[in-house]
Amino acid sequence: MGLFDFFKRDKGKKLFQENAAAEAKAQAIRQEIARLGLPGNITVAVEGSRVKVGGSVPDEATRRKLMVITGNVQGIDSVDDQMQPQQPAPAAQGGAAPTAPSAPPRVHTVESGDSLSKIAKQYYGDPNQYPKIFQANTPMIKDPDEIYPGQVLLIPD
Repeated sequence: MGLFDFFKRDKGKKLFQENAAAEAKAQAIRQEIARLGLPGNITVAVEGSRVKVGGSVPDEATRRKLMVITGNVQGIDSVDDQMQPQQPAPAAQGGAAPTAPSAPPRVHTVESGDSLSKIAKQYYGDPNQYPKIFQANTPMIKDPDEIYPGQVLLIPD
């Protein structure tokens, strides 16, 4: 939990007009989350170019996806993550569940010329591992060939 910077206000999915009221921006983000079908009882508030997301989500994977969804919005450059996963993150070696807040997700900002295969080769040394990245970013991306510069993708461990 905490603040996650995206540094790309002019990139991302256009969900609202820049001059829209904060509540209208928050409502547009909530509608996008609902459209993508992600579960959870979350709250969304927009303050300038920052979105604050709170409430409870089923698990860590959903929390990370919600962070990326809300950050990949045009006009938003940071996400204040206040979400609480109902299921703890997977246990560390030794079988004990971590007690500290989870680390920020590993992400990749797409650049011109990137493909999921190229990104997989960069992080895993094997371009054929691209389905891992695709799965981690579903439902935000529906086709592995449709990513765009400036988009932030989750990179699973």
